[in-house]
Amino acid sequence: MSVDYSAIGQRIKQKRKAAGKTQDNLAESLSVSVGYISQLERGITKISLDTLSKIAEIFECDLADFVSDVTPSQDSYLDAEMQSIYREMGYRKKQLLLEIAKMLARY
Repeated sequence: MSVDYSAIGQRIKQKRKAAGKTQDNLAESLSVSVGYISQLERGITKISLDTLSKIAEIFECDLADFVSDVTPSQDSYLDAEMQSIYREMGYRKKQLLLEIAKMLARY
């Protein structure tokens, strides 16, 4: 079974934003580059358990908050990511997304 690093990255991003931290702040706390944090949040780079554990300490949460239910076989892990993307969209993009979703639902 493979791990969905995009889902883990989205959870890191959600925790970071909820804590009011920027990618710069998190990068500084971990002594890594901002680019690395960006890649983690987008699921481009695989995160080590040590780094994930440090992030859990920073956000005072359990390591499992990031890794539970992140296998591709479960579709519910996408909900939070979709909601996050949707919230950042303007009205026109939301309309377009709705039309695309309707077309996909027909197939």
